[in-house]
Amino acid sequence: MKKTPVFLDSLVTDMLRLRAICPFSWRVFQFRPISCEPLIIQMNKCTDEEQIFDFIERNKAILSEKQVGCAFDMLWKLQKQKTSLLKNVEDVRDHPQFLTLHNLATNKFKLMNDDTLVNVLHITQRFAGESHDPLVEALVTEAWRRLERFDIKLLSEFSSCLADQRLYFSPLMGKIADIVHRNLETTQDLSSLSVLMVNISSLISRHFQQQLVNKTELLFDTIDSSEVNVATRITRFLRNIKYCYQPLLEKCNNVFLSNVDQLDLDSISKILRLYKLLQFNSFEFIMMAKKKLTEMIPLCNHPASFVKLFVTLGPIAGPEEKKQLKSTLLLMSEDLTGEQALAVLRAMEDMESRNSHLIKRVTSVLHKHLDSYKPLELLKITQALTFLRFQRKEFSAKLRELLLSHLKISFIPTEVSFLVYAISLLPSPHLDEVGISRIEAVLPQCDLNNLSSFATSVLRWIQYDHMYLDSITGKQLKLLQKLDHYGRQRLQHSNSLDLLWEELKSVRGNAFPESLLEETIATLQHFVDEINYINVVEIASFISNTDYLSTLLLDRIASVAVQQIEKIHPFTILAIILPFSTLNYDPPQRDEFFGTCVQHLNSYLVYKGIGVMNGAQQQIYKMLAEVLGGINCVKASVLTPYYHTVDFECILDKRKKPLPYGSHNTALGQLSEMPWEPNTEIVGSRLPPGAERIALEFLDSKSFCRNIPHMKGKFAMKKRHLEILGYRVIQISQFEWNSMALSTKDARMDYLRERIFGEVKS
Repeated sequence: MKKTPVFLDSLVTDMLRLRAICPFSWRVFQFRPISCEPLIIQMNKCTDEEQIFDFIERNKAILSEKQVGCAFDMLWKLQKQKTSLLKNVEDVRDHPQFLTLHNLATNKFKLMNDDTLVNVLHITQRFAGESHDPLVEALVTEAWRRLERFDIKLLSEFSSCLADQRLYFSPLMGKIADIVHRNLETTQDLSSLSVLMVNISSLISRHFQQQLVNKTELLFDTIDSSEVNVATRITRFLRNIKYCYQPLLEKCNNVFLSNVDQLDLDSISKILRLYKLLQFNSFEFIMMAKKKLTEMIPLCNHPASFVKLFVTLGPIAGPEEKKQLKSTLLLMSEDLTGEQALAVLRAMEDMESRNSHLIKRVTSVLHKHLDSYKPLELLKITQALTFLRFQRKEFSAKLRELLLSHLKISFIPTEVSFLVYAISLLPSPHLDEVGISRIEAVLPQCDLNNLSSFATSVLRWIQYDHMYLDSITGKQLKLLQKLDHYGRQRLQHSNSLDLLWEELKSVRGNAFPESLLEETIATLQHFVDEINYINVVEIASFISNTDYLSTLLLDRIASVAVQQIEKIHPFTILAIILPFSTLNYDPPQRDEFFGTCVQHLNSYLVYKGIGVMNGAQQQIYKMLAEVLGGINCVKASVLTPYYHTVDFECILDKRKKPLPYGSHNTALGQLSEMPWEPNTEIVGSRLPPGAERIALEFLDSKSFCRNIPHMKGKFAMKKRHLEILGYRVIQISQFEWNSMALSTKDARMDYLRERIFGEVKS
């Protein structure tokens, strides 16, 4: 065997020593191409995947981590440029050179900069075929190590990668939430923040949720009005935390309305679904969506797109559109998948459509796929068919069999509760020993929502299942006693209103078990000081549905409304007042409470009213300000004590001189003394002696008969009512305002002076 020369041994030894002493220098001086730029330029010239793979095959020995990242980027850009029908993710993933690229990334990911690392992670997940890709795991681990130095944009992109893996409750997502919390005060990028808000929403506290809402409000005006995606993410965040915060939703809604042309079927569908879940109503958006979706009916000729259109448009469509949707769907019904048939059935439930022919077609598809549905989907099928009054013995028997089979192997409390609820909706809703034992097994882990659902189901069995009454009533009563025990235990162990309300807010007050209601109210009373402007509306709604009079809780609700009224949205005022009306109770500060609520609502209506004036009303408003001597001498969109809305209001003293609002006791803020006093006859009880209150009403074409300019009864009656309230009413018809005689500004100004002051210009 040939011996290695001594000098080579010495050289190798010296090199190893140098590597041990200076590992950093060793990495820096590894052999690399003289410049990586030419290779990237070559790569950017590739126009399809085969060219990129050829490039990888030729250069795999010299590709740097930057070039590896560029190759991933190019492959994903080519996919994004294709329509959904032309995408070939599987072909790319299965190509031999993609495996080469995958292996290169595995070897070089620690050398990648932060942006490249997260981008490669994002793209690898898009191409990944396996549920546990070793490269994905390695990239996530490396990103976790670098997490603290990520800026907010990169942090948001990384959080989306975790969300794609359903890691919403992972320690890593918790770490991201902590970083967001620590840096919230200095954050200015609402686009990135909105991504993070959605991704961390499942594991943040109520206090942090409110901080994010406040920050979003602060930053909202900094984004471009065309940022539909940002507005959608903010709406989704509010839905995730179950917080219908009207001011922020209105801002998002305005963005959607301003960008109607950008909204496609998917966007409109997503927005309407979020609005429904949040119970947020926007008449303008619904009308816009209805118009745009109706135009799509002839364009959707594929089952997948038409089903989405049916589901989105159906619940808001008019009779003609619904007829067109149903007739078209009947022609496609045989081509529906199981998922599409379920979506159609739920839409029919929302539409309250009991079209027997269509229901039979849809249920025949459902029956074929019944074995493939998950437990929650089986519940949705049962609920929809119960509502639509569909009865077919064979279908119900198969559905019951599947629900029971899922129940026998389920151990998740929520899943068990809705399986039991679904069974209780079917004919003969009794449970055997196995079913009852399954309920008993999960009771210790159940929250109040689960327990309430179980109680509702058991009571339904007792009420309707007369056939099995003698044999199972004893077991059902014992089960009710256990439900009561665990419910009381759950309530007694509650240590904050926020945590308690997380369980209670999904429970309808009128569906709450009678045995637990008193304990629930007592627990709410224990946390009475924690009721504030954030939760007062939900708690008031809950109490309205319970029919349980708790003066302590109602007094607290009234107190919060009076003290924190500016933080409560006017649209929620009705929900706050409702329990006092339903339960016939007046709080100690009755006049202040009701007056404050009505004044808050009035102020909002006035503010919104000015914004929705038509062109003629805006002209009149500006001219009235000139005629009366200033904008402070006229009020627009005034709500009277008996809820007539007056277009414009002004007040003249006994010398017919306009009185500015604020100089006398006539502002809307004084309404609290009027609607709540008995035997109030007129509005002007606080006017200075000899003064008169004037209502100016603009009457458009809808105020008159079509064939002749004869005023309709509704508007004549309104004039009489306003006169009873003490107004002098001036009605300005559209025909008069737009006549040739009033074609100039001077003529219109003279006309207003004459009607208000009785002056005639010579």
